[in-house]
Amino acid sequence: MADEYVMRLMVETTAELVEKKSRFIATVRPVSCEEEAAAFIDEMKKKYYDARHNCYAFVIGESAQLTRSSDDGEPSGTAGRPMLEVLLGSGIRNVAAVVTRYFGGTLLGTGGLVRAYSGAVKAALEAGEVRTQRLGVKLRIKTDYNSVGKLQYILASKNLVIDDSIYAADVEMTVIVPIEEYDRLCKELTDATSAKVRLEEMERLYYLE
Repeated sequence: MADEYVMRLMVETTAELVEKKSRFIATVRPVSCEEEAAAFIDEMKKKYYDARHNCYAFVIGESAQLTRSSDDGEPSGTAGRPMLEVLLGSGIRNVAAVVTRYFGGTLLGTGGLVRAYSGAVKAALEAGEVRTQRLGVKLRIKTDYNSVGKLQYILASKNLVIDDSIYAADVEMTVIVPIEEYDRLCKELTDATSAKVRLEEMERLYYLE
């Protein structure tokens, strides 16, 4: 499967680590846009209103088109950026992370902060469930009753599940096809029905495997 057709998503999870009595609580949540990420960050700041810092990072888009991070008062480059690097390196997209720090009274130094913030995000990612989405095409198939059996056989042989079927004057079926198989499938359906089938690309979308 080509990597450009795959997007890994994170299910919301939390993890906590303690470094020299400072608590670092990482919360990771899937987000689909910058507005959702901002709302999540605000939610965490309200939840942990009494914490010294609520640092964050997020990655939006299957190609990481949008990234943001914040040190929220920690020394520059010691929190948000290391968190962002962990997210980018994981390959997970459309995800936001907030790491809340309750100060324990001992300074950690630049290296200690980087390790703590990045380590908290890594722990959350390792503790959580990752789901893989594939890029596909939602295809509408229209045919006469004589061709239904052939088309159903072809779809079943490729493990493609028919989402919806309408039986009227003709038969209409809807199926989601992995994008890398789309052109080949259309040709096969057309050949099998001597070009009597009508095919319509409805939309391109990511779907859970």
